[in-house]
Amino acid sequence: MINNVVLVGRMTRDAELRYTPSNQAVATFTLAVNRNFKNQAGEREADFINIVIWRQAAENLANWAKKGTLLGITGRIQTRNYENQQGQRVYVTEVVADNFQILESRAAREGANTGNYQSSGGNQSFGGSPQGSAQQPSQNQTPNFGRDESPFGNSNPLDISDDDLPF
Repeated sequence: MINNVVLVGRMTRDAELRYTPSNQAVATFTLAVNRNFKNQAGEREADFINIVIWRQAAENLANWAKKGTLLGITGRIQTRNYENQQGQRVYVTEVVADNFQILESRAAREGANTGNYQSSGGNQSFGGSPQGSAQQPSQNQTPNFGRDESPFGNSNPLDISDDDLPF
């Protein structure tokens, strides 16, 4: 049997971190996941999915991810039921997360990203180059993606007549 879930969405609130009587960390939160289509009014809807994560991952999530954080979650769907104080049977379906990944930088999440490359001074490597390599961009250097210069160097343009073209 397969029970595997992969979700990408934003946290709707800070994770609620608690500890079981046996001192196991457990965090619960809700993830808003956009649907791939728009409703009849042309608006995009979202599903709000309850997530539970355990142990060290729960503590890490509570420390690093806050409301609005874009997260990737892998885990499984779990259903459970219990009897509430009124004696009614309540059924709960939730995702039990095995893993999470923060999918954006803190600067981008907080709106401080101005589009320029910002070096954090950490152990990041770009394109597989080791830290400190000459290929790593400097702090204020912005790459030029313009087409101002020929990708083939300063060679003369080719002289092709319409008779040479196959179409």
